Amino acid sequence: MSETNLSALPKTGLAGLKENWRSDLLSGFLVFLIAMPLCLGISLASGFPPSAGIITAIIGGLLVSRLSGSFVTINGPAAGLIVVVLGAVQSLGNGDNMVGYRYTLAAIVVASAFQIVMGLLKAGRLSSFFPASVVHGMLAAIGIIIMTKQIFAVVGSAPIKGSSLLSTMAQIPEGIMNMKPEIAIIGFSGLAILIAWSLIKNKTIKMVPAPLIVVVVGIALGHYFNLSTAYPKLLVNISDDFSSSFFFPDFGKIATGEFWGAVLSICLVGSLETLLSAMAVDKLDPYKRHSDLNKDLTAVGAGNLLAGLLGGLPMIAEIVRSSANVTNGAKTGWANFFHGLFLLMFVALFPALIRSIPLAALGALLVFTGFRLASPKEFGKVMGLGKEQMVMFVATIVGVIATDLLVGVAIGIVTKFIIHLLRGVKPGNLFKIDFAITPANDNSVLIEIRGAAIFSNLLGLKDALMALEPGKTLIFQLNDAYLLDHTMMEFFHDFQHDYEAEGGHCQFVGMEYHEAFADHPLAARRNKQNLA
Repeated sequence: MSETNLSALPKTGLAGLKENWRSDLLSGFLVFLIAMPLCLGISLASGFPPSAGIITAIIGGLLVSRLSGSFVTINGPAAGLIVVVLGAVQSLGNGDNMVGYRYTLAAIVVASAFQIVMGLLKAGRLSSFFPASVVHGMLAAIGIIIMTKQIFAVVGSAPIKGSSLLSTMAQIPEGIMNMKPEIAIIGFSGLAILIAWSLIKNKTIKMVPAPLIVVVVGIALGHYFNLSTAYPKLLVNISDDFSSSFFFPDFGKIATGEFWGAVLSICLVGSLETLLSAMAVDKLDPYKRHSDLNKDLTAVGAGNLLAGLLGGLPMIAEIVRSSANVTNGAKTGWANFFHGLFLLMFVALFPALIRSIPLAALGALLVFTGFRLASPKEFGKVMGLGKEQMVMFVATIVGVIATDLLVGVAIGIVTKFIIHLLRGVKPGNLFKIDFAITPANDNSVLIEIRGAAIFSNLLGLKDALMALEPGKTLIFQLNDAYLLDHTMMEFFHDFQHDYEAEGGHCQFVGMEYHEAFADHPLAARRNKQNLA
C-alpha cells in the first residue's frame, strides 16, 4: 500500500476515538438496534436465558473491541452457534435446560481457553484447511435447523419435546394447523416486514434496521392482543435487575465425553466462523485494512472466557452486524465498543420494554436468518463453482442434519478428499505441495508449482508467499501443476489483489493449459496435458 493510502487510514486507539467518534457513535447506535432483538432471539433459540446474548454482546463491544486485531467487525452471539449450544444444553442437561445451561457455560469457558491458546500459537491460518463449500454447507444446514425449530415460535405452537430433527420437521404441518391466531399474526407480520425490507433499494429508508421494525410492530400487536394477560409465557422474560441475570458455570461434567464433545464443537465452529467472518469483513472495509486473525482469535477467546463465567453465550465476529457497521460508516473498533455500551444502557434502563417483546417476533427474525443461510441463492452460488462443489455442499448438509455438526463437516471434507483422489491426486500430494521459489532477477521472483495444489496442502505455499518482499513481480509457473482446486484458485485471486494493492505485480503462466470444471473464473481446473 502506498504512503498516500497509509496516511489516509483512520487512526486507532484513543487518537482514533478523537478523530472518528461521530461516525463510530452513529454506526454503533444503528448496529445496537439490529443486535438487541437478535441477541434475545439467539439466546432463547440456544436454550439460554434471554439476557445471555445481551451479556455476550456487551462483552464483545466493551472488552473485545479493545483487544481485537480487526477494525470494523462486530462481536456478539450468532445464529451459526445456535445448533451447537442448544445441542450442548440438551445433552448435558438431560432434559433440564437450566442444569444444561450451567454445564454448557463450563464448556464455553474451557473452549475459550483453547481459543486463546490457538490465537497465541498463530492458528488463525488453519481456516484455509476448510473448503469453502463445506463451510457453506455447514451454515446452510444450520439455517435449515434454525428454520425447523423456530417456525413453531412464529405460530405459537410447540413440537413434541425430545423429538429428533427429522421428527420435528414432520411436525411442522401439525404445528401450523394448531397455531394461535394472535401469535401467528405477529410472527407472519414480522416475516412479511423482513421480506419487504430486503426488496427495498432506497439507502435512506434502509438506514432504519428491519429487526427494529419487526420488534416495534410485534410490541404494538402484543399490546393490541393483550398478550401479557392471554399468553404471558410467549413474551420475553427478563429481570428488572440486570445483575441478577448473571449465572456461573458448573464444571461437574468435565470428565464426561458429552462435555468434551461440546467443548470441541464450540471451539471449532466458533473459531472457524470468527476467522471466516473477519476475512469477509476485511473485503468490505473501504480502507482495505487486514485484520490480525491470530490477535482476533485471542481477543474473542478472552471475551468468551468472561462470557462463560458470567452466564453469556459464546461470541464470534458476526458478519451481518459487521456488514451493517461498514454500511453505516464505521471507521474503527470504537463502533463495536459503542454498540456494546448502548446495549448495556438499554438493559439497565428499559427492562420493561424488553419484557413486552413477543417471542413470535424474535422467531420471525431467526426464521428469516435461517432462510438466508440456506436460501436457493446459496445453492446456486455453489453450483456455479462446479458439480464437485455441490456434491461437497450437499454431503455436508445431509451429514449435519443426519448426525451432528462436527461429523457433518468431517463428511464434507472426506468427500472432497475422495473427489481429489478420483481426479488423480496422489496420496502423498494430499497434504504436501511441491513448489520452488527462486529469484528471477532483482525485481522478479519465480514461483514454480508442480503436482496438485489443493485446500489440504495450501498452508505451506501460503506461508512462503506471505513472507515475500512486497513490490516485486511474482511469476507463478503452473505448467506442471495438474490440478488446482477452488480453494487454491480463490487464494490466488485474493493474494494477487492484496499483493498488487501494495505495489507488486502477479503473473500466472501456464493457466492456458488448464481446463476449468465450470464457467466460474475461480472454479477448480486440471491440466489438459495430463488428461491422456
